[in-house]
Amino acid sequence: MSQAPEARPSAPSVYHERQRLELCAVHALNNVLQQQLFSQEAADEICKRLAPDSRLNPHRSLLGTGNYDVNVIMAALQGLGLAAVWWDRRRPLSQMALPQVLGLILNLPSPVSLGLLSLPLRRRHWVALRQVGGVYYNLDSKLRAPEVLGDEDGVRVFLETALAQGLCEVLLVVTKEVEEAGCWLHTS
Repeated sequence: MSQAPEARPSAPSVYHERQRLELCAVHALNNVLQQQLFSQEAADEICKRLAPDSRLNPHRSLLGTGNYDVNVIMAALQGLGLAAVWWDRRRPLSQMALPQVLGLILNLPSPVSLGLLSLPLRRRHWVALRQVGGVYYNLDSKLRAPEVLGDEDGVRVFLETALAQGLCEVLLVVTKEVEEAGCWLHTS
């Protein structure tokens, strides 16, 4: 009688949306939540709720291609009972209590190009980081596939590098309970 091969733990399935139009905020939300919960239409609805009397909505692109601001991300998370906590870059990253954090959403400068021509302009780009199966991933929608960051130290190195570039903002995605208790932060 032959012995069954050893069962190996399979790699976790990591949800990763790729960039389309200027929908990086939608992709970052879905990537950090690890499922497709938001669409361009849902984000546009949030924009209308945020500025119901505005002809030109200040929370998205005038062209209707996305480019949503932080208010849309925060409202989307609040609608799910979650919160976005702004990380104060003056704090040491060792104070970030990563086990209490569902994921992170970064706002980074992104170069603008037309084909092969790189323009001297910078746009803003939303990027999600998330732990899946004990491993942290960079779920940037501009990447072909998720990028392994590793453990908590790997995330902190990635964040340190991003914050050192200057124009990076970091949101911690947490439950309302974690936000209210403030346990996303190690103060000792």
